[in-house]
Amino acid sequence: MPWNDNANPGPWGQPPGGDGDGPQRRPQGGGRGPRRPGQDFDRLISRLREMLGGPGGGVQPGVIAAALGAAFGLWALSGIYLVQPNEQAVITTFGAYTGFAGPGVNYHLPAPIQRAEKVKVTYLNRTDVGGDAAAAAAAASTGANSTGGDAAESLMLTGDEQIIDLDFSVTWRINDPAKFLFAVRDPDEAVKAVAESAMREVVGKTPLQPIISTGRGLVQQQTAELMQKTLDSWGAGISVVEVQIRSAGPPSEVVAAFREVNNAQQDADSAVNEANTYFNRVVNEAKGDAARITQDSEAYRSRAELEAKGEAARFNQLYAEYRRAPAVTRDRLYVETMQRVLQSSNKVVIDAKGATAPIILPPDVFRPRNAPAAAAPAPQPAPAQPAAKAQP
Repeated sequence: MPWNDNANPGPWGQPPGGDGDGPQRRPQGGGRGPRRPGQDFDRLISRLREMLGGPGGGVQPGVIAAALGAAFGLWALSGIYLVQPNEQAVITTFGAYTGFAGPGVNYHLPAPIQRAEKVKVTYLNRTDVGGDAAAAAAAASTGANSTGGDAAESLMLTGDEQIIDLDFSVTWRINDPAKFLFAVRDPDEAVKAVAESAMREVVGKTPLQPIISTGRGLVQQQTAELMQKTLDSWGAGISVVEVQIRSAGPPSEVVAAFREVNNAQQDADSAVNEANTYFNRVVNEAKGDAARITQDSEAYRSRAELEAKGEAARFNQLYAEYRRAPAVTRDRLYVETMQRVLQSSNKVVIDAKGATAPIILPPDVFRPRNAPAAAAPAPQPAPAQPAAKAQP
């Protein structure tokens, strides 16, 4: 008996409105008869059987082949995918990395044989260390993904054993999608941990004053280089674009003490600057005096050398004259020497040898050479004559 033979009413009896030899009849008057549970589902199954069934009531092999072919075609077409210009697709075969695909329409073997995971390689990601959630919201204007920081992460110890509250952010992107997906389990947390560790190491070697004033650029550069070196050693496939310090200063609990220390440091710097000014002035004056003394010494040496050379030349000339006329030269030297010795004296030396008449010298000869000329004596008034007495 065929499985679809309705001649046998079965254990449920004859359907209402029918005799078992034909289709069920609807009651007169246009109304619907009572339905048994699952009657609509049975009708759907019957129609499907009529569509797929052949003359003998079985399923045709061609229909099955067509259905299987359509299903296989849809399964094969599921491997077509589109990669955007800012993306790269990482292809895995049974979970193992086998290659990557660039932008455009690409194809991979359908799942579960191969899968393609798209990674945005040109998109900038931002990780904040320190601060609060508001700092992460500020990154929305830059169009970068951002993960917020924690206020406890910003407290660091500087190279001169000072506490600093430092908030900074790291901008990074993916340079190797395969390493990014498979080398690190949580790339965002990895970047954050590496950034905090690198910044603490750099800050621990740097005094406080450069960090809060003019040394931020060097601290940012050294932190970025140290982060990149660490991430490359991990094979994370991440490129650090920039490290930017948002704020750096003393913790709020010690701001007053820090200001006092800063004021004291400024006073000390002022005192040092004044001392340096005085030092430079004294040293420059000493150097000037030393240069002047050196120049005077050089001049005295040159003058002494020239005078010695002149005296030597004069002696040589006198010696030549002496050899020609010894008596005349001796008399001349004697007279010049006596003139030079007695030129400031008021004595007169006369060689009276052979003199026949007395020599009369003027009074000015005996006056000192350096004394001023004596003024002429004022005329004395004539003495008064006594009055003559009258004769009696």
